[in-house]
Amino acid sequence: MIFRTLAVAALLTFASLPSEAASSKTPTRPEVRSATALIVDAENGQVLFEREAAHIAPIASLTKLMTALVVIDGQQPLDEVIQITRDDVWKGKGAHSRLAVGSKFTRAELLKLALMASENRAAHVLGRNYPGGTAAFVKTMNLKAKALGMTRSRFADASGLSNHNVSNARDLVKLVNAASRDSRIREFSTLPSLEVRVGKSMLMYRNTNLLVGKPEWDIHVQKTGYTNDAGQCLVMETVIVDRPVVMVFLNSFGSLTRTADARRIRKWMEAQELPRVAGSGDLAKK
Repeated sequence: MIFRTLAVAALLTFASLPSEAASSKTPTRPEVRSATALIVDAENGQVLFEREAAHIAPIASLTKLMTALVVIDGQQPLDEVIQITRDDVWKGKGAHSRLAVGSKFTRAELLKLALMASENRAAHVLGRNYPGGTAAFVKTMNLKAKALGMTRSRFADASGLSNHNVSNARDLVKLVNAASRDSRIREFSTLPSLEVRVGKSMLMYRNTNLLVGKPEWDIHVQKTGYTNDAGQCLVMETVIVDRPVVMVFLNSFGSLTRTADARRIRKWMEAQELPRVAGSGDLAKK
């Protein structure tokens, strides 16, 4: 009788325990920690994950993707040599730069430094040397945003240091899509490192996106950003499970959260089959 009672109790206990399949079940939503996030299929616009995607906020150096588009559209020679002047020195937070006044760089070098190393002075120089100067450059940035359908975005400077450079995740997907269509922006933004001459010295710059150069990541275009008001930001187009996706993370806390969120999204997508849809995509409806 005692043995029978113990056996029944054991069976009830075993039945109450979660099965291995249930305990390892993939979560329906990834544990993203950025305040704003949007993951979109780059081919059809299907929204795979979103959080506060309509929220408008400062975007810091994500701005430099728009800067690159305006420079490329302007068809200014990329091999033209430009000298840095005192007019390129930003006064305020983010003013530090290793690009000394008087040093010279090609427009291509400045574009590479702005995109891969997020060099603020390089971006400012590009804007100042646009036909009509900085004011004309900023005006063209806003016209380009309007042409791309970025109705919730405004730009005030070429670097992103101004808090008046604002957007939301939905608009930024459109910006990434436009940037990814240009081979030079793709190449320049995904350079792992770049060495340039400043005076008699050679300076090494490294990509600000920790995922660039990792063998497990196939990144087509990317840009990071940070200011105190914008927080840590990251946008990129990458391929996960043979599926091109655009990732947007805004206002992440700490220097590693944005890349950790990208890894969490990748793990989540790899662990489950996310259905593809045909047509213009969910994003286009919003």
